[in-house]
Amino acid sequence: MKNSEIRLLSTEELKTKLADTRNELMNFRFQIVTGQLVDTSRLKATRRKIALYETILRERELGMNLEGGK
Repeated sequence: MKNSEIRLLSTEELKTKLADTRNELMNFRFQIVTGQLVDTSRLKATRRKIALYETILRERELGMNLEGGK
């Protein structure tokens, strides 16, 4: 999913995707410990997805505060 497509999602959908991605990261961590994860590059990609979701949510939060104060 591209950044522009992610920005079109609603806040609730973003929060849901963030929770799902965090669970996915936790599962990857367990797989690393047990030696089941072969493609470790997925960890980095998952962390970046989480950062992107959190950034977009934070931008919206700040945008709402700025609009409300005007």
